[in-house]
Amino acid sequence: MPELTSTALSCPECAAEMPAYAAFCPGCGRAMQVMPKVQGRVGFLPRNIAGALAYLTCIPAIIFLTLDPYRSDRFVRFHSIQCLLLWLAGLIIGLAIRLLALVLFMIPVVGVLLISLISVLAVLAAFFVWLVVVVKAIQGQEFKLSLLGELAEHYAPAL
Repeated sequence: MPELTSTALSCPECAAEMPAYAAFCPGCGRAMQVMPKVQGRVGFLPRNIAGALAYLTCIPAIIFLTLDPYRSDRFVRFHSIQCLLLWLAGLIIGLAIRLLALVLFMIPVVGVLLISLISVLAVLAAFFVWLVVVVKAIQGQEFKLSLLGELAEHYAPAL
């Protein structure tokens, strides 16, 4: 961890002192680095709305990747690719839970309870991740999920 130097910042929100390298305020949690937000339109939609629409199902993402005004916009293409990768990850996780269920159902009572708990937690986690990426897209931010976001960024270079 870097040492604190004499260049300390103060939060504009709560005036808490922090080092210059701080990403978030330790007092109120406000982000100290400004994230660039997209503006403008692509086709007849604002760019942030098109990015958020890509996450509704995999169908808008596929449409955005094939239609020309959306396909050439890097922000919309990034969110469309990340949506498709998120769907693929969800299918793989669902298949893994299904295979785990075959094993756990052999345990009389505890197996059914465990697979029910795992399934509920997986659905809640998927909903939370989906909600975060939709909100970040509406805010105009290119929010990258771990590994999936890196792949989406790799496959969505500027044209």
